[in-house]
Amino acid sequence: MFPIRDHNPSGRTPFVTWALMAANILIFFSYWGEMDNVRYMNAFWYDWSLIPARVITGDGTYTIISAMFLHGGLMHLAGNMLFLFIFGDNIEDTMGHFGFLVFYLVCGVLASVAHIAIEPGSTVPLVGASGAIAGVMGAYLLLFPRARVDILLILIVIFRVFPIPAWIMLLLWFGMQFVGGIGAGAEAGGVAYWAHAGGFVAGVIGAVPIWLRLGGPAFWRRTHGEPPHPEAHYTVTSRVPRIKRR
Repeated sequence: MFPIRDHNPSGRTPFVTWALMAANILIFFSYWGEMDNVRYMNAFWYDWSLIPARVITGDGTYTIISAMFLHGGLMHLAGNMLFLFIFGDNIEDTMGHFGFLVFYLVCGVLASVAHIAIEPGSTVPLVGASGAIAGVMGAYLLLFPRARVDILLILIVIFRVFPIPAWIMLLLWFGMQFVGGIGAGAEAGGVAYWAHAGGFVAGVIGAVPIWLRLGGPAFWRRTHGEPPHPEAHYTVTSRVPRIKRR
């Protein structure tokens, strides 16, 4: 089960969201052709990925930023860019272009700090934009909890798209990170659970000043937790032909 789009149109062109997506994609494809070259990639990950045991000694602190623009594979990149595409434009619309960029980077840094704090001796490289994107999701939860998000549900041979309130999807996602991280250390099965959880919490807290500026509880009462403008509506059509009963 994963989101494919929301019903919350943006009021302005999300230049920063698009630029972040472009940067992540271009950087990934700059080294994608070398991913089968073990020697090259080991050196590359050491130079640019976040390795807690290295950073904790004061070496390679720049990797807290550089690791946010690296990904371990096509699916890793595609999943992160999908989430950024869905949720980023609305937070950029609310915070403004520059404010959103600062917010995104700060959430990514705090997500990395959470990862390091849980397991400072880890030598496993950390890469991915998911910590920063988790912060964007946390802000979305606070600002637009009842915006509708279309979920693609896959159950073996069943493929179905249906809308649910954003708060259900986002809290479910956060709960999975929290539960997955308990007893699993900083990273388990290739997933940096506590970086995700840390970024999400940072995003909620970081969005509080914006929420208060908009009116706080009065903003929720005024919008009912839904987008403060008409929501988008999608028509889902099926290409499967119908066979009439005789």
